[in-house]
Amino acid sequence: MKNKKQYYCCLVTALLLITCSLICGLTHLDFNTVRTANASEQPALLPDEAQTPVYNPQEELADTFQEYDITLMAVGDNLLHMGIVNTGKQSGGRNYDFLFDGIRSFLGQADLKIINQETIMGGNQLGFHGYPLFNSPSEVSDAIAKAGFNVVLQATNHTSDQGLNGIEHCLELWKTHPEVLVAGLHAPGISLQSRIPLLEVNGCTFAFLNYTYGPNSASVSAAVEDRLNILCAIDASSRKIDFTTLNPQVLSDIAQARLMADIVVVCPHWGTEYATVPSSTQEQFAMQMTEAGADVIIGTHPHVVQPVTWIEAENGNRALCYYSLGNYVSTQKNPKSMLEGLAWITFHVSQNGISISEENTGIVPLVCHYTSGPVRLKSVYLLEDYTEKLAQSHGIIPYGGVSFHLKSLQQWSDEILGNWVLPASQILITQQYCGRPE
Repeated sequence: MKNKKQYYCCLVTALLLITCSLICGLTHLDFNTVRTANASEQPALLPDEAQTPVYNPQEELADTFQEYDITLMAVGDNLLHMGIVNTGKQSGGRNYDFLFDGIRSFLGQADLKIINQETIMGGNQLGFHGYPLFNSPSEVSDAIAKAGFNVVLQATNHTSDQGLNGIEHCLELWKTHPEVLVAGLHAPGISLQSRIPLLEVNGCTFAFLNYTYGPNSASVSAAVEDRLNILCAIDASSRKIDFTTLNPQVLSDIAQARLMADIVVVCPHWGTEYATVPSSTQEQFAMQMTEAGADVIIGTHPHVVQPVTWIEAENGNRALCYYSLGNYVSTQKNPKSMLEGLAWITFHVSQNGISISEENTGIVPLVCHYTSGPVRLKSVYLLEDYTEKLAQSHGIIPYGGVSFHLKSLQQWSDEILGNWVLPASQILITQQYCGRPE
């Protein structure tokens, strides 16, 4: 009995071992079959089996913001006395391309190019006139556009010299050059937003606001005010101008421009003629403009250069101010009026926005040179290229009855412009223009 029990126990044990072996073999067979069937497919990787990403420098470069610069240049009063008007006479017509021969290298490099058109182009049919009631040839607009200027300032004390008809003609004239943005003068009855001339350059929007202290009179008509931007406050009933108070419209325009543009440039026609230091009114107005949101202030009218400085407002705003660039061309008899300034501003665009690059920002001193007998414009020179020999051939000596020397020009430049003076080489050679990456 005992032997039988041992027999049956051994038999059961053997059967169990055989059964387990068969089950394990089938399981192994199924696994291999599945693995073989999917051998051509990529197996899913467990987290710890994930592949390490391959470094691709091109992808990193594409994700990195490429910084770049935008440059702005501005020149002062294009003051066309009759000697300059007559310089442009040619057989069969007039041409004024020569006005800009001396600064073409700068015009070729700058992105934004501003000129203050001091004298009205009221229509050739009215005849040409110099001081005190100017009327300049329409062909001057062709030369300005051909030279590459893309902003023209038309709000000056001579804008209404030929009345409303002259203003209307000038506005129509600029319509033939749509590539030039007109500031300071506009059609009547426009909206607040339409008062803000805008120009986009390389992805950044610039606003240009231009105003004049007045139209060479103590009062201004409503019709003129509706077309010409006035810098100073106007009494609504008497139409008299308060030359010591800033027009509230200026502050409204700056506030509106601040909403529309990345950079707000304000160009006031202001100051005291032939004064090389700004008046207290200029300083007061500059501070108010800065507080309102102006980034750059470029002044004209005094016919001489005035200092360049930063304006710091109590609300934290900051603006770069050129109180006066002086003339660009003229045949005036004041020796200091022959020293002029070309403003050069470099804006740097980074991932954080746009700001002024102080290293390549300043002013390039120029010299306006004319001859006498008859009076004709010869050229505009860089002060750094001007010579005493040229100075002694200047028409201002016999025409104005004054002495004129290179060392005087250099002294005035040092005293008035100081460390803001930029050598041309710093702009035209050292500084590399870098447009917006595509």
